Amino acid sequence: MSSRVSDPMPSSRERVRSLIESGGFERIITTLIAVNAVTLGLETSPGVVARMGALLHATDQLVLAVFVVELLLRFFVYRGRFFGDAWRVFDFLIVGIALMPATGAFAVLRALRILRVLRLVSLVPSMRGVVGALLSALPGMASIIGLMALVLYVSAVMATKLFGDIAHEYFGNLGASLFTLFQVMTVEGWPDIARQVMAKSPYAWMFFVVYLLIATFMVLNLFIAVVVNAMQLQVTEDLKGEGEAQTLLILDEVRRLRREVEALRGQAPS
Repeated sequence: MSSRVSDPMPSSRERVRSLIESGGFERIITTLIAVNAVTLGLETSPGVVARMGALLHATDQLVLAVFVVELLLRFFVYRGRFFGDAWRVFDFLIVGIALMPATGAFAVLRALRILRVLRLVSLVPSMRGVVGALLSALPGMASIIGLMALVLYVSAVMATKLFGDIAHEYFGNLGASLFTLFQVMTVEGWPDIARQVMAKSPYAWMFFVVYLLIATFMVLNLFIAVVVNAMQLQVTEDLKGEGEAQTLLILDEVRRLRREVEALRGQAPS
């Protein structure tokens, strides 16, 4: 009779899976991300760095080491399926950027360490829902962005022709006009620009009013409406999923109760 030695790996893998998927583990990682965000912010202050530079650097390296260990554990659990989840790939890229050498030509990567804070998006379900809604809205936003670009370009050509000579600073060429009209579209300081042009062209107000009505109050609000609609659909789908999960739980409970009742009937004396 031959005996077969059981493979300890599946059980160890399940234990690691239960660890990294537990709520406590995720709370620890979330706390470390928040701590890392604070330390990276403090490193922007020369005075704080002069007093606590060594501590901040040690904390940064410790948090990075924990993130690397976490990724290795996820590799161990999911193996080939690791890259099948977009959020795990996102975490892998963020930590990978942090591991790159930040000296010489790569010195700019030191500023990218703050990207680790974005890992909160992959850990907080509500944030994941918002990002998912924004991604689902991209097809609709592409058409609106194209319409906004068309309106901006046509208006910039008109403004350059109409006001290039009287307001060269704002409308002297197509590039300046595009930047100025983009600023006007954000409703930031546009009255000052309009009054300066109107001082030499009294009827210029008609151009600015029509442009604001089309670019800001129509096209831009349409852009916002698409995003809001996508988020509403995402919330509806989440609620539908929760409702289906609750229904399945209720059905399972009803089946269990039915089996217990049938078992009691079978035990009852005839």
